Amino acid sequence: MRLRIFTEPQQGADYETLLRVARATEDCGFEAFFRSDHYLKMGGVSGLPGPTDAWVTLAGLARETSRIRLGTLMTAATFRLPGPLAISVATVDAMSAGRVDLGIGTGWYEEEHTAYGIAFPGLRERFDRFEEALEIITGLWRTPVGETFSYDGAYYQLKDSPALPKPYQGAPPIVIGGFGATRTPRLAAEFAAEFNVPFHQVADTGNAFDRVRAACASQGRDAEPFFSAAQVVCCGRDDAEIARRAAAIGREVAELRVNGLAGTPAELVDKIGAFEQLGCARMYLQMLDLEDIAHLELVASDVLPQV
Repeated sequence: MRLRIFTEPQQGADYETLLRVARATEDCGFEAFFRSDHYLKMGGVSGLPGPTDAWVTLAGLARETSRIRLGTLMTAATFRLPGPLAISVATVDAMSAGRVDLGIGTGWYEEEHTAYGIAFPGLRERFDRFEEALEIITGLWRTPVGETFSYDGAYYQLKDSPALPKPYQGAPPIVIGGFGATRTPRLAAEFAAEFNVPFHQVADTGNAFDRVRAACASQGRDAEPFFSAAQVVCCGRDDAEIARRAAAIGREVAELRVNGLAGTPAELVDKIGAFEQLGCARMYLQMLDLEDIAHLELVASDVLPQV
């Protein structure tokens, strides 16, 4: 099991905070640092100093780290045209010497679209656009140098694109996630190097994995994608430390024990093991209090070596 750190900067974190957490992620031996791609805070927090752009900050972190992988859970396909997004991701991949993963989804948070003037079509159209974006991004990356790429879709048209630049690693792994029963598994089977289930309990996560396995079989895909899960983490050496960390993120310990990874290091190891039994190979640990570097260090020292 590989552990990755996952952050939500729209809740209130500037670049320096993200840099501090990313460096700690690398120093502590975690595999990757991921961030959300959101432009508006959620819930009762202030969100100050305001949102940061996912791919701009990852570009900075690409030059300030040397080992960890970097990526998004999830870039909204509504935010950026697929051609320019392919260029941005390829650029950050080169800046990091091939350490980028592209997590991408349909987009779901209507209020952030409204707040920043981004079109938010209905779910069917968002899925249609998402599928076209996946076809374009992968097509651009895979087009041989010296050849061109054209695409004639319902929403996007490209003509004689030089399909440059090429990512450092050829084609960055694409992460697709969600809990949809039909289109999500099909798209994961067709395009994803990794399938992620965010914030669901063990049994439900296993059901989502099985739907992707079935989609892979129906498409004749030989190798399944890596399976992963994202869970909010709240770890402490004793009840008082666990309660303090839960209060800092506005959650109840009992609820987090059901719906997240909460408890002592031993409890976290046991629950991560339950995900591993489903075939989960990576766990994204959602760290909501980015000032609490000691929390990250505790998970690194007492959980990471045991999984």
